[in-house]
Amino acid sequence: MSNPVALAKDQIKNDINQHAVILYMKGTKFAPQCGFSAQVIQILNDLGTPYETRDVLQDDALRQGIKEFTDWPTVPQLYVNANFIGGCDIIMELYETGELKPLLS
Repeated sequence: MSNPVALAKDQIKNDINQHAVILYMKGTKFAPQCGFSAQVIQILNDLGTPYETRDVLQDDALRQGIKEFTDWPTVPQLYVNANFIGGCDIIMELYETGELKPLLS
């Protein structure tokens, strides 16, 4: 029997390589399920960045896998060009200092 978390990590690797901007979050871009995810969605929408999302609430293996993949304990997690950028606090700081927009283009 295969390990669901290992499979989730393989999927994460594929996703971050296939999508220039991808956010692992609680909920969807249309219905965020936590305030931190909603803040990051608002920032990405404000900057007009096309992005993909993955809802960690729909899959326990994905929820655990993303935390292990980055060794980062919280969600949301933003990836740009296959690089982990950070969670909500880091995204907010980059947005407020004007450093996020160039990263996304």
